Amino acid sequence: MRAVAILASSLLLLATTASVSRGSSTPHWTYDGEDGPQHWAQLDHSFETCELGKQQSPVDLVTHVKADLPSIKFNYGEIPTEVVNNGHTMQVNVPYGYSITIEDHTYQLVQFHFHTPSEYQIEGKSFPLELHLVHKDENGALAVVGVLIQEGGVSPALERIFWDGPADAGKTKRLIDVKTDLESLLPADKTYYRFMGSLTTPPCSEGVNWFEMRNPIEASMAQIEKFRQLFPMNARPIQPLNNRLVVEDIK
Repeated sequence: MRAVAILASSLLLLATTASVSRGSSTPHWTYDGEDGPQHWAQLDHSFETCELGKQQSPVDLVTHVKADLPSIKFNYGEIPTEVVNNGHTMQVNVPYGYSITIEDHTYQLVQFHFHTPSEYQIEGKSFPLELHLVHKDENGALAVVGVLIQEGGVSPALERIFWDGPADAGKTKRLIDVKTDLESLLPADKTYYRFMGSLTTPPCSEGVNWFEMRNPIEASMAQIEKFRQLFPMNARPIQPLNNRLVVEDIK
């Protein structure tokens, strides 16, 4: 079990922390050009799943089955705000103690980060931003809660992250006296789509439990544009659904 946990932790680190130093062993990858998504599998042997995998993310969420899915229990609260610009996105690290529980299975929240435009689509509809809340259980299994973000009112939780987070890749900044309310990053209606997928960045590891919220939250146009100033486009293209089942919660 320990070996599995160590492996999963390594994959999570690869997927969520970009290399910004020339001496790093992590292969350089981007969202366009010669190192973009169409070429990820050729950049390094460990990235082959990006091309060969059959349960890749993101996908266009077209419902196959509707069911009364179990509710997700969010053990969230206010956290100190440590923001990392990892060169690919703005990421907020989360201290131990915040989690989700579903069907008596608990996953600890590790970090959350953002993509523009949204990586997932709902029946062909895309959104300006998307939030990914990345969780891990005691055995290293991953669960990601995806939250689509549409243009609307100002999000107090995102304001300081986007404006006061580090502008330079490879930098980490602790926002003194700034608490982020994790609950405010979730829609009031927490029904969701459930399916199996992968990490959306190299090494594109599969076996990730995805819970994509059906309803979006809001961010202002100014907040969306502020994020895009730093990351004009950091979304992987839609991947084939293949034979996967997408289950929509109908509470």
